[in-house]
Amino acid sequence: MNSTPARITKAVIPVAGLGTRFLPATKATPKEMLPVVDKPAIQYVVEEAVSAGMSDVLMVTGRNKRPLEDHFDRNYELEETLRRKGDNDKLERACAPTDLGDIHYVRQGDPLGLGHAVLCAAPHVGHEPFAVLLGDDLIDPRDPLLSRMTEIRAQYGGSVVALMEVDPGQIHLYGCAAVERTADGDTVRITDLIEKPAPGEAPSNYAVIGRYVLDPEIFDVLRGTEPGRGGEIQLTDALRELSTGTTGGPVHGVVFSGRRYDTGDRAEYLRATVRLACERKDLGPEFRSWLHAFVAADTGGRPDIAAGPGLLRPAA
Repeated sequence: MNSTPARITKAVIPVAGLGTRFLPATKATPKEMLPVVDKPAIQYVVEEAVSAGMSDVLMVTGRNKRPLEDHFDRNYELEETLRRKGDNDKLERACAPTDLGDIHYVRQGDPLGLGHAVLCAAPHVGHEPFAVLLGDDLIDPRDPLLSRMTEIRAQYGGSVVALMEVDPGQIHLYGCAAVERTADGDTVRITDLIEKPAPGEAPSNYAVIGRYVLDPEIFDVLRGTEPGRGGEIQLTDALRELSTGTTGGPVHGVVFSGRRYDTGDRAEYLRATVRLACERKDLGPEFRSWLHAFVAADTGGRPDIAAGPGLLRPAA
C-alpha cells in the first residue's frame, strides 16, 4: 500500500487520431471538435479532468489539430465584440474553455499507437502519477469516475484502469482484463490484460474503457514495449507487464456502471447528443416534446419501439 500517495494534478489526452469514421466531416476538422449539443467533445473531457483536480492538461496532437489549440486559447476579437454588445451569457461561454486550466500540447509525430502517444507525455509528466483520458469516451459529470480512480490509486498505489462489463459477444472489440475481487465492491485486482482477444479466448467480460490513472513506471515499460496488435505500441501490453511484474504495480480496475457516452461511433455519437440535449434545462423540455412527437409519428404512436433503452426517460 502507498502510505504517502502523490496528489494527481496532470492529465494526458491523446488527440492525434484521424477520425476516419466521421469522414467527410473530419477531413478538415478534428473529430474532437465535433459538437455534442453546443460544446466540442474535447471540452467535456477537459472539464472532467479539471473537476477531478487535474488542471494541468497535456494534449498529444498530430497534424491538422490546430483548431484544438485555438478553441482553448483566447479569441480577443470575439470577446471584445460580445463585451461591447453586453452579451455576457455568450461571452461567458466563449471564455469558458480558456479558463479551465493550464493546457499544453506536444506532437506525437508518427502514429505508433496509444502506448506511444502516452510515452510522448513523459517529458511533461516527469516522475509523477498522472491520468490518461481518451477523447471518444464522455463520462457524465454526475458519475465521477476519475475521482474514484484516484481514490483507489491512493489506497493501493500502482495504476488504475476503468472497466465496464460488456456483452461477451462484444468483448473482442476491447482490451479485456482478467481480475480478482477485492474488499471494495467496485474494485478488482487485474492479473492479466489482453488487447482485443479472439472470440472464445477472453478471460472475462470486463472491458477496458478510456480512463487510466498511471504510475510513472509505465514510461520505462513503454520504452521497452514492442509493437503489438496492429503494429502499434499498445498501452494494454505495458499495463499487462505492470500487472504481472514486481515493479510499478499493482494494477487495479474500477468497474464503472454509470453514464458513458461513446462519441467515436457515429450512431453512439448521435445517441449521446440526443441524451445530453434532453437533459439540458435550457433545451430539454422543448426538444424532448418534439422528440416524443417525432418518434410517435415515425412508429405509429409507439415511441418505445424505436427509442431504445433510456432514450426518452425523464432526466435524473
